[in-house]
Amino acid sequence: MKKLTLLAAALLVLTILASAATRSKKTDISRNLDVFNSLYKELQTFYVDSIDAEKSINTAINAMLNDIDPYTEYIPAKDQEQFRTMTSGEYAGIGSTIQETPRGVIIADPYEGSPALAAGLRPGDLITMIDGDSTTGWRSSKVSEHLKGQSGTIVKVTVNRPYTDDSIKTFEIRRAKIQIPSVPYAGMLKDDIGYITLNTFSEKSYPEVRQATEELIKKGAKGLVLDLRGNGGGLVESAVQILGIFLPKGTTVLNTRGKGVLNDKTYKTSVSPVDTKIPLAVLIDGASASASEIVAGALQDLDRAVVIGNRSFGKGLVQSTRQLPFDGLLKVTVAKYYIPSGRLIQAIDYSRRNPDGSVARIPDSLTTVFHTAGGREVRDGGGITPDLTIEYPDVNRLTYNVVRDNWAFDFANRYASRNESIPAPEVFEITDTIYAEFKDFIDPDRFDYDKVCETAIDQLKKLAESEGYMNDSTKAQFDILSGMLKHDLRHDLDINRKNIAPYLASEIVGRYYHHRGEIINSLRDDQTVDSAITVLTTPRYREILK
Repeated sequence: MKKLTLLAAALLVLTILASAATRSKKTDISRNLDVFNSLYKELQTFYVDSIDAEKSINTAINAMLNDIDPYTEYIPAKDQEQFRTMTSGEYAGIGSTIQETPRGVIIADPYEGSPALAAGLRPGDLITMIDGDSTTGWRSSKVSEHLKGQSGTIVKVTVNRPYTDDSIKTFEIRRAKIQIPSVPYAGMLKDDIGYITLNTFSEKSYPEVRQATEELIKKGAKGLVLDLRGNGGGLVESAVQILGIFLPKGTTVLNTRGKGVLNDKTYKTSVSPVDTKIPLAVLIDGASASASEIVAGALQDLDRAVVIGNRSFGKGLVQSTRQLPFDGLLKVTVAKYYIPSGRLIQAIDYSRRNPDGSVARIPDSLTTVFHTAGGREVRDGGGITPDLTIEYPDVNRLTYNVVRDNWAFDFANRYASRNESIPAPEVFEITDTIYAEFKDFIDPDRFDYDKVCETAIDQLKKLAESEGYMNDSTKAQFDILSGMLKHDLRHDLDINRKNIAPYLASEIVGRYYHHRGEIINSLRDDQTVDSAITVLTTPRYREILK
């Protein structure tokens, strides 16, 4: 009953405020707010059980905002630390990602050079106590809150370490300011091609990308690859600054249009470029969004770079923050952005919803053709379509289960506990011996295997029985088919080695060379990077941009 009442309150305020938003009369807004205020007072006074005021009001607020778009959010004061970390790339704590598992919260990846790594924490360590308090039943958000703190303060962390005799370990760690690098790796590839991977667009991204670009050109780079795959975006200003590295000063790269003149802006590059001529390839995928799409789209529209990979996410909306009472923040969509060709790459129109409230991507048939500076056709309404698309095979279920259930992660932890060193990430590979150890490590009784073929045969048997087709002959044929398609885990691991090995190699390399090493190792067999090198070192580059 309580949940139904709170839901009714949330739906009522959603209807009231959404209705008010579509009309401009101030009296309507005032009247509807009065209705909600009175409704909530009546609930507090007469409802049979006590009502958590903060929880129920937040439910109503979030219901209203979710009906607008997924990027407009209310951020109460207690939840703003993560938001500040995203925009600044900096926080104070021990310097490690954590992961919530069925066993509890574990250390996932201590950052290179962090207090956590210096103290001796390792991936896989199960956090059992923080400052003397048991963490049993804690969610990852609560663990994170206790690990973070003022720089210079001490936090005592007790862990249970697997695959060692002395499993219970306690560390006293001095918290420090943690700067998460925007550019985790930059280096030279074959054929004198420089490579830069960018994880986010924060306040520190521009100087890091600029420094990397300058250093690679000094080393003799004759072409550059900017990797934005998996980059979900960040600050618009950071994107504009990074574009200024490769474009003439004063180039218009972005226009925003919103409600009111303050949100109608034209963005031009304002920094001195590093190099406006060097051949440039930008890598994107379905997780490249927002500021990543501004950079990739502007460089594509201005015929400054060849875009390679898969179609990007399609987020063409700009958010700004507004201060609210009691230190709350409203992150609100204030404008749509348009890249140099004039196109809007937003893939979903949240203002037009289906009768059931759902939204769908704009179909390609309804998109509009625009043109780059050189006359090439490009389209709006569905993210950035690459100039050269790379087709990747789908991740099969076995590989998915190996990664999802931490089998590769846990094996890497055990491997690191037994092996003091491994070859450099540039040459490390999963040998027959390592893969055999991995197969032995997996317990078939605990392996959550999606046996699709066996399940499908069982369902087909039931259908055959229900429709009267199951006789001795049919049953015999089913038995033959079941025998042919019966899963053998070790056999399946063998035939899927090519798919599993990169994930396994990444985890093992990460134990010795951290995230930077993982990137270096992954570049050994990266189809998209190889395609970029080919384009940048052949006439294909000029042919595409022509």
